[in-house]
Formats: sequence, structure tokens, C-alpha cells
Amino acid sequence: MPQAPSPWWAPDVYVDRRPFLLARGRISAALRGWFAARDFIEVETPILQVSPGNETHLHAFATALIAPSGERSSLYLRTSPEFACKKLLAAGEKRIFEFARVFRNRERGPTHHPEFAMLEWYRAGATYEALMDDCAALLGETARAADVKIFSYRGQTADPFKTPERLSVDEAFTRYAGIDILATVKAGQGDRAAVAKAATAAGIQIADNDTWGDIFSRVLVERVEPKLGQGRATILYDYPIPHAALARQKKNDPRVAERFELYVCGVELANAFGELTDAAEQRKRFAADMAEKERIYGERYPLDEDFLAALARMPEASGIALGFDRLVMLATGAQRIEQVLWTPVSEA
Repeated sequence: MPQAPSPWWAPDVYVDRRPFLLARGRISAALRGWFAARDFIEVETPILQVSPGNETHLHAFATALIAPSGERSSLYLRTSPEFACKKLLAAGEKRIFEFARVFRNRERGPTHHPEFAMLEWYRAGATYEALMDDCAALLGETARAADVKIFSYRGQTADPFKTPERLSVDEAFTRYAGIDILATVKAGQGDRAAVAKAATAAGIQIADNDTWGDIFSRVLVERVEPKLGQGRATILYDYPIPHAALARQKKNDPRVAERFELYVCGVELANAFGELTDAAEQRKRFAADMAEKERIYGERYPLDEDFLAALARMPEASGIALGFDRLVMLATGAQRIEQVLWTPVSEA
């Protein structure tokens, strides 16, 4: 019978992890200093939420609030502090950030953990290009705090001091998959037949029940993502409008949304939006995503009506969510996310 692995708190295991954890502390302190120097306010928002978020493929932990009377109401552990942070923007805050504990079910692997740290920040009145500049600055700040010149992950490297490559999704799909992805977007919708034909011609296997979004994601994961963040960070920007999520439509090209993701060493590190403030459009997108979630997984999450009310009053803004644990991994050369967590969640 194989011997069970030692627990994370075993001294011989912990001593190997401790350098990563000390670097984590230096990095978090440096980033807090960076935000403070630019007049950001650090906020703390609640973990318990009426809705955990309404993305199709995110899975939340459910719980119940029990009143003194015994009456029960459903709550969830948040998958992101986004809804609460945007309410603060509606209340009048201009620049905020949070190191948030967030929770996602059905996720565990080298770069995934059921509980992890999300660094989110928001700029009222700023474009999403301002967040691109923030990302470049924070990579350098992280490297200085960790006292490294190169980020690395599983044999791949990137220079955190080099100006990130800016690559549109359209350009990336053409370059790495030979697919004109925007030709498959018509009247704000993804043309499933068109993208299926293009993906099949590119040698990508698809299933009969794959949607446009499924095929888009498969091409992204199989052909595009492994090429990103090599030698320097990549900012992959202007996602097709069917994958807008909570981002607004780009004014000069209705086929795309003001959304970008940051990649380093092939690892997705951050997801940013020029924020949508049209509550009716956001409700429509949430409803479509929850219908798809119910079709695939047999469940759906409620809408946060308070969030939608706040969204209608929120100023134009840009916001971003960055996986802080992954950032620490890249800066320290850690191979698994548990190496950079002080007390990892035990595996069953």
C-alpha cells in the first residue's frame, strides 16, 4: 500500500515551502505600497453574497444564512469581489483595490485551488488601456520584491521588465490557428457553423454539441494560450462580443468588447474589462449565461438585483482581476499553487 504524502505542516515539507511564502509576503507588501502611492484605497468586501457571479462555467460553494427565527436564506461564497467593488464605485469611490479571498468549486490543479487570493483593482473614469499599463508596472514591482530578473513556469520564461506584447484576439487566432475568428461573429452573435468549419479545417476536433463559445475556447486553449507570454508578458485584448462577460462593446468595432487577459509563461494571470454600465444589457447577458449553465450543469445562480441597480448608477470605469497566487508562483518558480499558500486546503 503506497504511503500517504506528508501533510503541508510537516517540518520537512514546510521548510521547502517557506522561501516561497516569505517572498509572497514581500510581494503583497510591495503591491500595497504601489497602490497607496497612486491614491488607491484598499477595501474589504464580504465573502458571503446573494449571487456568487453569473458566468456559465464557474461553480460556487453554497451555504445558508439562518436568522434568529430559524428562517433560512441561500447565500454563496463569492467567486470574485467584483459585484461588491462595483457597488463601491457607484457609491462614489474612484480608485480601489482588494486582496480578496475567493472560492471556486470543481477547480483543483497545478494553478487552481478551491480557495485562493484575487487581487482586483478599479479605476473610475479610466480606459482599459490604463490597466494594461498597470499590469506592466506591477510585473516589474513584483520582480523587484522577489529579487528576480526572470519569471518562470515549467520550462517557460518571461522577462517581467520588458514591455508586454499587445496582441488582439483576432490577430492571435490568425497567427496561431489560421482562423479568422471575427468572420464568425455576426450581428453580435457567434456563428456556430462558421467557427466549426474553420476549426475543423485547422485540425481541431469538435463535438456535435459544441457551441460557438465551446469551439472558441478550445482553439484558445489548444493553439493560442501555449504561445502567449513567452519571453515577455502578452496582453491579449479585444475579445469577440459573445465573450464580453461584463465588458462593454468597443465603440469603433461592435464585433469586439473592451476586454483583455494578461498571460505570462503561458499562464493566464489577469482578466480586465472596460466596464459595462448598461444594466439592461448586463441582465440580458446574465440570463443567457445562466440558461446555458442550466443546460450543461442542471443549475443556475440567482441574479444580484442590488448589483444591477448599482450598475445603472456606476460611472464609466475599468477593472481587473489578477490571480495573486499565480503571480507569486511565476516570480518564485513554484510548480504548484500549494507551494505559495500558507495553509492549503487539504485534499479529500
